[in-house]
Amino acid sequence: MKEDKSSKGTIGPKKSIVREYAEAIVIAVILALFIRTFVVQAFKIPSGSMKPTLLIGDHILVSKFIYGVKLPFFSTTLIPVTEPKRGDIVVFKFPEDPKKDFIKRIIGMHGDVVEIRNKSVYINNKPVADTYGTYLDPRIIPAGARPRDNFGPITVPPRALFVMGDNRDHSYDSRFWGFVDLSMVKGKAFVIYWSWDKENSGIRWGRMGHLIR
Repeated sequence: MKEDKSSKGTIGPKKSIVREYAEAIVIAVILALFIRTFVVQAFKIPSGSMKPTLLIGDHILVSKFIYGVKLPFFSTTLIPVTEPKRGDIVVFKFPEDPKKDFIKRIIGMHGDVVEIRNKSVYINNKPVADTYGTYLDPRIIPAGARPRDNFGPITVPPRALFVMGDNRDHSYDSRFWGFVDLSMVKGKAFVIYWSWDKENSGIRWGRMGHLIR
């Protein structure tokens, strides 16, 4: 009996190995770009402004969808999810140079009156439990010299944030350059996935997988 070739189920010429690999690579790149743009993005901590919460050499993941899905390149929110809140650690475009990314903790929200009196933070004329703020310099700098230790009062405008680094004596933040517009916020830092101690040339194993608060 002759074999019926039409029953083999072939539906066209077989793809070459090169084409299959090329298609797999393209799909992987598109998926990676989608995740980076809308879901999560990796960042490296380059300075000590967030010590001791974040150390130089920490590699972190930032949730980009938690504050809503944004239109790429336009910073316009297409699908709102939730708003940033006081205490969140956020990555944002630096207002004075949007090509740079900064990371700080939210201290004041829309309508809050922020003031710093001799290193103590006040919100709406009430002292706040500054759990994360670290002060290593015992000096108190007067407001007339620098805004580091004495600042305000100042009211946070609509759709803006007042942010500070946890290493309060060594952080270039809203005390010096003003507010962060909500449209500039990229996302919320949530986990350390890798940490490299450059000074001691070693891995900080205890920090890997540490949730950021």
